[in-house]
Formats: sequence, structure tokens, C-alpha cells
Amino acid sequence: MSKKAGLVPRMWNLNQSLFGGGDSDPQDNLLDESEGPCSLSPLQRMYGFAACLLAGLICTFLSLIVFAIPIKFALLFTFGNMMAVGSTAFLIGAGQQARMMLDPVRVYATAVYVGCVVLALICALLIHNKVLTILAIICEICALIWLYFMSCNQPF
Repeated sequence: MSKKAGLVPRMWNLNQSLFGGGDSDPQDNLLDESEGPCSLSPLQRMYGFAACLLAGLICTFLSLIVFAIPIKFALLFTFGNMMAVGSTAFLIGAGQQARMMLDPVRVYATAVYVGCVVLALICALLIHNKVLTILAIICEICALIWLYFMSCNQPF
């Protein structure tokens, strides 16, 4: 039996396992060699996605509280964004997410986003310059919006 690739078949299998109609035991995914050593059941994937997304959103909202302190704002905002973006790895797998982010259509948006994240952390942690940190965060927000629109307009 060939291995299904892509987001739609994985989401369909996840839907079937969570809401019934699937004839496989969710624990079978833990022993399936094709999924790799870190495979999770569909329910565990949903819990991981929800927890990571919630933690990312909490960090992002907490960053608004310390907006007057740009270094703390940059740290919370950047880590919150990274957790929120990384939360989808629980649903589709880290390898599939990396392949999608490095797709030729999205590779520039991904590179700019990762560069802005690194720049924001360097400005906040090493340089300690508030103006540069704010500029890096603005660039990070623009890059995240660009990455979002690149992901929305392209089929998986």
C-alpha cells in the first residue's frame, strides 16, 4: 500500500480517527514505522497542536502587556510567534511542514521570516538596543504576514 502524502489525506485520516468512521486503532500510529520514531496518535496531535498554539497566543498577548519594555516584548512576541507557527507541525508533521515552508513559492517568505526572528533575538539579547529591537519586530510582523499570505494562496 502506498504512503499517502500531502495535507488533505493526513487531515482526512485525522478527521476519521477523531470523529469516527476510521477502522484503525489510534494506538496503531504509535507503532507504524512509516511515521517515524516520533509518531503520535491523532488525538495526541490535536492536543499538541492546541497546547502549542495556546502557549504561543498567550506569549503573544503577554508581550502586549510589556510593550513599553521592547526587549521583553521582543522575546515574548518572537517566542509566541514561533510556537504558533510551529504548532501546525503537530498536525501535519515537522518534515511535511519544513517541506511546505521550503517550497519554491514560499522559500523567500520563510527565509525573510526566519531572518527577522533571528535579527529580533539578536537585537534584544545581544545588542540591547530598543530602536533596533522594535524595527526587527516590525520586520518580523511583516514577514509573518507575507508568509501567511503565501501559505493561503498556494494549494497544499
